[in-house]
Amino acid sequence: MTGDGGRRDGLDEQAVLLVAGLADLALRTVGSALGTIRGLLRRSDAAQLAADAERDLMARGRLALDRYAAVPPAHLEILAQHVLARRAGDGD
Repeated sequence: MTGDGGRRDGLDEQAVLLVAGLADLALRTVGSALGTIRGLLRRSDAAQLAADAERDLMARGRLALDRYAAVPPAHLEILAQHVLARRAGDGD
């Protein structure tokens, strides 16, 4: 029985250490992001930087919509176009 209690304590300690490590990582990441944002807000060209970011996001959105929302042409339609092109080539 003492062996089971020792393993359980070890697992509890590991869980606490993992949670503490994740919390520390999250705080450091948030702190770093806030520092970056503060630095960007101090820039004299912040308006231009924001406009560039907006254009970039709009371009990315357009590309994403084109990639995922566009319906590919029907396979049989493509085959029919090839047949028509061949017939037009043979008729000349």
